Amino acid sequence: MLSPPERLISTKEAAAVLALSASTLAKWRIAGRGPRWVRMGRAVRYLTADLAIFVQSRLRHSTSQANACV
Repeated sequence: MLSPPERLISTKEAAAVLALSASTLAKWRIAGRGPRWVRMGRAVRYLTADLAIFVQSRLRHSTSQANACV
C-alpha cells in the first residue's frame, strides 16, 4: 500500500495541485516534460510526491538562471 505522500491522483487532481489545466499536463506528457506519471491501464496517474519534486526542481531565484523558462 502507498503511504499518503505517495498517493496516486488523476490528471485533473494533479492539474489542480499545480494550478494548471489538465490539457497542459497532457501536452507535457506528449513532449516528455512535466512531472513523472504512471499509466494504470488507460488511466494516467501522478504520485503526489513526484508533483512536489517537480515543483522543487522549478524553483528559481533569478530569471538569469539556466532553464528559467522551461
